Amino acid sequence: MTPISLGIFASANQSAAATSYESIATVSVGSGGATSAEFTSIPGTYTHLQIRCLTGSSNPGAGMKIEFNSDTSTANYRNHYLYGTGSAVGAGTDGNSNAWGVQGDGATVGMAGHIVDILDYANTNKYTTMRSLSAYDANGSGLVWFQSLLWMNTNAITNIKIIRSTSGFNQYSHFALYGIKGAA
Repeated sequence: MTPISLGIFASANQSAAATSYESIATVSVGSGGATSAEFTSIPGTYTHLQIRCLTGSSNPGAGMKIEFNSDTSTANYRNHYLYGTGSAVGAGTDGNSNAWGVQGDGATVGMAGHIVDILDYANTNKYTTMRSLSAYDANGSGLVWFQSLLWMNTNAITNIKIIRSTSGFNQYSHFALYGIKGAA
C-alpha cells in the first residue's frame, strides 16, 4: 500500500523539506503599542503563506483588518465567518470588507491566538483566498472564530498589513510570517 499525501502532511515518499514551513519575518509590538503590523517584500517562492499571531487589545469587540499590497478598497474583499462562544453560535458575512479575526482583551482576556493561511498567494491566474482560525479564553467564556476571505485581485501578494485601528495592538502582540513549500 502506498501512503498518500493530504495537504501539508508528507507521505513516506516525500522529503520533510518538500512541505516544510520557513520563517520569513516576525513583528513584535513594543511598549508603546501599535495600530498595525506589516510584512513587506514577500518573496514569491512559496506555494502558500501562513501567519501565526498572538494579539491583545483594550477593545476586544472590534476585529482586525488585513490589506494585501496596500489595497485599501473594501470593494475588493469578501468574507464569511462562523463563530462559537460556548453558549451561542453564529455565522455571517461582512460583505465588502477586509475585516478579519477576533481580538483578545489585554486587560481581562489576555491574548487571542490566530492561524491564517493565505493560499496560492503568488498565483496570478486567480483571486487569492485566505482562511483563518482565531480564539481566546476569558476565564470560563471566550470565542472561537473561523473565517474565509477573498481578495478579488490577481496580483501576487508582496505586502501584508494587519490593522487594528480601534485602540491598537497591546504590547507583546506578536506576528510571524511563514512560507510553505509545495510538494517536490
